Amino acid sequence: QVQLVESGGGLVQAGGSLRLSCAASGRTFSSYAMGWFRQAPGKEREFVATVSWSGGSTNYADSVKGRFTISRDNVKNTVYLQMNSLKPEDTAVYYCAASFFGYTDSRPERFSSWGQGTLVTVSS
Repeated sequence: QVQLVESGGGLVQAGGSLRLSCAASGRTFSSYAMGWFRQAPGKEREFVATVSWSGGSTNYADSVKGRFTISRDNVKNTVYLQMNSLKPEDTAVYYCAASFFGYTDSRPERFSSWGQGTLVTVSS
């Protein structure tokens, strides 16, 4: 398995930006597609974005497309989520996860390793 640790969450005003990081260890990081998910209070965990093992392909939820950017650095064993134009509805605990099933499969059950999450709070 791969161990994942998220960081970079915090409090930000609506319209602001935040950059999340996820550091990986324990396995060959570049062998995994990586994803970001989030869970808001009282809501189900939802897909945010995925990136292929090479970093060459990405997929985004419609709710964040054009505002969020997922990327990875396989030398640093780190995946990032750049969040711009943040909205109050983006408030959630954000989780990174690793999958052997490729970036096109965004189902949470396809991701075998998960981080502990980092809280993002967007104020109006």
